[in-house]
Amino acid sequence: MRLLTFWSAHANELLSLVERHLLLVGVSTLVAIAIGVPAGIAAARRPRGGRAILAVTNAAQTIPSLALLGFLLPLPFVGGVGSRVAIAALILYALLPIVRGTVAGLSSVDPSVVAAGVTMGMTARQLLWMVELPLALPAIVAGIRVATVIGVGTATVAAAVGAGGLGEYIFRGLSMVDSTVILAGAIPAAVLALAADALLTYVERALRPARQRRTHGRAVAAVAVAGVMVLLLVAGVRLRSSSTTIVVGSKNFTEQVILGELLSQLLERHHFTVTRKLNLGGTFICDRALRAGDIDVYPEYTGTALTAIFHAAVERDRERALEATRARYADAGVTVLPPLGFSNTFAILVRRADADRNGLKTISDLRRVAAQWRPGFGFEFIDRQDGYRGLTAAYGLQFGHEPQGMDLSLMYRALANGDVDVIAGDATSALIRTFDLVMLEDDRHYFPPYDAIAVARTATILRLPAVRTALESLAGRISVEEMQRMNHAVDVEHQDAAAVVRAFLNGIP
Repeated sequence: MRLLTFWSAHANELLSLVERHLLLVGVSTLVAIAIGVPAGIAAARRPRGGRAILAVTNAAQTIPSLALLGFLLPLPFVGGVGSRVAIAALILYALLPIVRGTVAGLSSVDPSVVAAGVTMGMTARQLLWMVELPLALPAIVAGIRVATVIGVGTATVAAAVGAGGLGEYIFRGLSMVDSTVILAGAIPAAVLALAADALLTYVERALRPARQRRTHGRAVAAVAVAGVMVLLLVAGVRLRSSSTTIVVGSKNFTEQVILGELLSQLLERHHFTVTRKLNLGGTFICDRALRAGDIDVYPEYTGTALTAIFHAAVERDRERALEATRARYADAGVTVLPPLGFSNTFAILVRRADADRNGLKTISDLRRVAAQWRPGFGFEFIDRQDGYRGLTAAYGLQFGHEPQGMDLSLMYRALANGDVDVIAGDATSALIRTFDLVMLEDDRHYFPPYDAIAVARTATILRLPAVRTALESLAGRISVEEMQRMNHAVDVEHQDAAAVVRAFLNGIP
């Protein structure tokens, strides 16, 4: 019932995400057909070279989707946050079944039929277009069917790099730990996959020899190429932004989604057209997107910028940290707007029962129990300078287990369920109170200040000075308590982030 209510309340957004999902799968599959069928023909004609072609397409299939997207992000032409990188990844995944289907179809053609064509005086080209390809068409369509179904499922991951689609609901639901929002994206994706499979299975059966019609190969190829051109044209029109459109990004956890939505609605109230690319991923994806011009602004934190992005020495003083952040971003062509008003420093959290039983009040107290405890941290925290290694060195902690890496949205529940014993969360997280967790005092002042700021491309600020005016109007307006309240409304009460932000902005005088 909650799922139907959610779909009803977000009907327009759902249709837009479905349309974007279909566009990603349609463009990538058609391009893969245009590449894969000729490659399959070449592989069938020259078996030695064909083994190399199949080896390459096989290798692409073995790479996990998120890893492939990360590999493609920095590449020229296909890289960058948005649809390009997602379509490139989907093309690579679609090639193997199409190439294999083409090879299998051509290999299954009865040699006597080919011999009859040769006897009739047909050239090799005529044999291919008029005899072999029509007979191989059912197997080729079978490969296209598999590629399409794979594409529908894989396209959900594209939301992690700002390409949109139904994966936006899935990532949003994961960040909120809300199964309703996850299902709101997963079920339509599954329905699309089943519908595509059923439709192409029908086409495949209709093309089998007993019911096959004679189809001129050149006409089929022309229709396929025309379809590619039309979809690419549509994609170009839909994905192109106007000169007054501001692209707002965010990382992939609740507070960042709220802040990204806050910046978006604030800009819309100042009469800008806004494109949202929220839930992009971690710090490095957002920073790369900003510098590449794929987004114009996103929320960041001073401590994260200094340590994770610029690899600078940890700065404990808030004002000096802000000035150092501002100076380093300026060298990179990025403008730092005034702080939003709260600091979301790291919080080392344990269960209240464990804290009471072991007398844990500070991070230093963890030394008494670290050897028996299992730590769990976000993937980024494990690798960054001010993360796990620095924390254990500063406090002399020696855990008996290697830290378990997990998604930020899952850590609090994992701690509450006893899957891990200590985590590094956010000071403003609503889940601290929800799961009755205790934040240990940073008695050695290890963590730097993490004042929330908006960072924007300087080129955008210079081109549209009103953007600065709009964003500066939020300076100092968000307290720690207000941020906790908004996080609680989204994470615990499962309210829509856009509605929570709208209510907050309506309350600002």
